[in-house]
Amino acid sequence: MRRILITGGAGFIGSHLADALLAEGQEVRVIDDLSTGSLANIASLRDRANFHFVQASIRDVAALERAVAGVDFIYHLAAAVGVELVVKSPVYTIEANVRGTEDVLAAAARHGVGVLVASTSEVYGKSDRECFREDDDLLIGPPTFGRWSYACSKLLDEFLALAYWREKQLPVVVVRLFNTVGPRQTGRYGMVVPRFVQAALKNAPITIHGDGNQSRCFCHVDDVVRALVGLPRQEKAVGQVFNIGSTEEVSILKLAQRVKELTGSRSELRLVPYDQAYAKGFEDMRRRVPSIAKIGTLLGWRPERDLAGILRSVLDYERIRSNG
Repeated sequence: MRRILITGGAGFIGSHLADALLAEGQEVRVIDDLSTGSLANIASLRDRANFHFVQASIRDVAALERAVAGVDFIYHLAAAVGVELVVKSPVYTIEANVRGTEDVLAAAARHGVGVLVASTSEVYGKSDRECFREDDDLLIGPPTFGRWSYACSKLLDEFLALAYWREKQLPVVVVRLFNTVGPRQTGRYGMVVPRFVQAALKNAPITIHGDGNQSRCFCHVDDVVRALVGLPRQEKAVGQVFNIGSTEEVSILKLAQRVKELTGSRSELRLVPYDQAYAKGFEDMRRRVPSIAKIGTLLGWRPERDLAGILRSVLDYERIRSNG
C-alpha cells in the first residue's frame, strides 16, 4: 500500500481522485483549506481507515510539512480556479498558485517525493492553432488584462516544477487539464456545464457570455482521473508535460441548447457581453482543442465518455442534489 497526498483533495477533481486511489487500496491523505473545496465531496471517505484529512492551507508550512512526511507521492491540485474568482481576486490567484506550488515542491524535494502538478489549458493563451500540442509556443495576453493572471501563474508553476526536475532531480509530471466536468463540480466560479444544468432545472435564464460561438472540449472527471492515476506510474512521464482532455468540440451556444433539450427546460438563452459579465477589455480563447497524441502514445489513454454521457451524468447528479 502506497501513501498518497492530494493537495486540494476536497475539491471536484481531487475528491474523485481520492475515490479511485482508495478503491485500489492506497492510503490517501488530503490537505485542503476548503476555500473552493467542500467537506461534502469527501463525506463518504471520512470514516475510512486509510483516509486522512487535514483542513489547512498549503501555505501553512508546518501543516504541509506534516502532510508530506512519510508519503510516497504527491498530487498537487490545490489552486485558485474559475474565471470569476480570477477576475475578482487577481492577487489571491497569483499568490495562491505560485507560492503554493513553490511550497509544495520545496517540501517534496526535502522528502524526496515525486509530484504531479496540475496545470491548465489556459496556458495556451490566445493562440489560434487548430489543435494545441504540448510543445507549441504560448501566446498570453497583456498584464493590463487581469484575466491572463491565472494562465501566467499556472505557467510559472510548470516552469518551476520542471526546474526542480532539472536542477534537483525531483521526479515531476505536469498535466494541462482541458475543461474537466462531472458530478460534484460547482457552478459557483463560472464553470459552465454545472451552471447551465442548474439553471435549466430551475427554468431560469441560461446565461452565455460573449456571442456563444467560442468552443470548448469537455472531458469527464472519471476519464481525467484514469490519466492522473496512470501517468506517475510511467517512468517516461517524468519531466514531461501532458494534455488531458477530450477532442469533441462544441460551441458554448450549442452546449446551452443541448442542456436545454436534455432537461426539457423552458429556460431562455441569454447572451451577456464579456464586459458586462466580467470586466472591460475581458478576452477569451475562441477555441481550446487539445492534442492527446502524447498521452495516448504513452498510456494508450483516450476519453471513454462522449459529451452526451457527460451531460447526463451531471444532470443526474444535479437532480439528486436539488432533491436533497
